[in-house]
Amino acid sequence: MAGRVIAITGPTRGIGHAVALACARHGATVVLVGRNVKKLEAVHAEIAALGREEATIAPFDLEKAVANDYDTLSAALLERYGRLDGLLHNASLLGMLAPIEHYDVPTFYRVMHVNVTAAFALTQVLLPALKRSADAAVVFTSSSVGRKGRAYWGAYSASKFAVEGLAQVLAAELDSTTAVRVNALNPGPARTAMRLQAYPAENPETLPQPEALVGPYLALLGPASRGVTGQSFDAQPPR
Repeated sequence: MAGRVIAITGPTRGIGHAVALACARHGATVVLVGRNVKKLEAVHAEIAALGREEATIAPFDLEKAVANDYDTLSAALLERYGRLDGLLHNASLLGMLAPIEHYDVPTFYRVMHVNVTAAFALTQVLLPALKRSADAAVVFTSSSVGRKGRAYWGAYSASKFAVEGLAQVLAAELDSTTAVRVNALNPGPARTAMRLQAYPAENPETLPQPEALVGPYLALLGPASRGVTGQSFDAQPPR
């Protein structure tokens, strides 16, 4: 990962946080994309304490950002680094677990916007920077409920199906014409706040820590996956 510039959404907790630190430990320059500046600063300080390349804080609200915010982020990144070698879409909303018949429409819209529309828009605006890299990777975070629908998972499940499709379409468009590869990765169950929200009665001690799952992320964001595109992977065996 040495010398690579990697942007990560949702880097302040859970898997995004673990991957951000792992990328930094392996020599990457990490761009921390999130809405809470204080939390971003805390991660920035953690990376600085590692004695690695200094991270960049990029305050950005996926739910509320407008076109100018996307353009500003893209321009700032290009001005500072001249390219982008990796983009991990990790940030997402769970929404609510409820039957479609009773699902709250504003919540459905909000989840689809953050998980799909914002990820699409951010990828689109950062493609020029990704195309300037000699070996770039885009990784979308998927889910098992984005491959086989499960009752009551509503907008989250629908959004992950959409993410899988978006990754496949983009991979097909960029294959053979650019050095940008696109894949999806399902982290599986992990000891995260979102997992606790979805399964409040589950014993978290039975789940792996996010730090135990960073290997597949590093592989897909780094040179190990060169030439691999349009695929969907699991970070751990299905339960």
